Amino acid sequence: MIRPTATGREFVVLLDDDHRPVGTADKAEVHTAHTPLHLAFSCYVRDGAGRVLLTRRALGKTTWPGVWTNSCCGHPAPGEGLEAAVRRRAEQELGLSLSEVRPALPDFRYRAVSAEGLVENEFCPVFWARAEGVPEPDPAEVAEYAWAEWEDLVAVAARTPWLLSPWAVEQVPLLDRL
Repeated sequence: MIRPTATGREFVVLLDDDHRPVGTADKAEVHTAHTPLHLAFSCYVRDGAGRVLLTRRALGKTTWPGVWTNSCCGHPAPGEGLEAAVRRRAEQELGLSLSEVRPALPDFRYRAVSAEGLVENEFCPVFWARAEGVPEPDPAEVAEYAWAEWEDLVAVAARTPWLLSPWAVEQVPLLDRL
């Protein structure tokens, strides 16, 4: 989870169109049909064999429940650096320590609308990282996970995009071109 305040509330960083912070919003209330632009991140984790970790979002998630996606994603807390947020989220969501965390798509931004009408509207830098250990996911966050060959993920994103989150569908071909 994003670092909760003393009241237990979690906040995301709101951004203007130039991706500058302009305030904060309660995470529980920010994803609606009119979601403001806010800061997030995505991370693709590889193992020692070069496979990428895919996760299926828990069925209780507010946005895109049960959908296969990147290894982990989240929102930095106000004042938290992106790399620190990536490491924190991987530990909380996947039970993984990460090494070699590095930016891959530092300027990625997307907007997507779910079937329920909820909007993701995020400036979402994308990272690569290496897994240290075996995933032990939090079931409130991850329904299941699988290790995949990168080429297979690229093929799924291109040929059957409805099987993946909209952000992964956009990110994978961009990552593949690097």
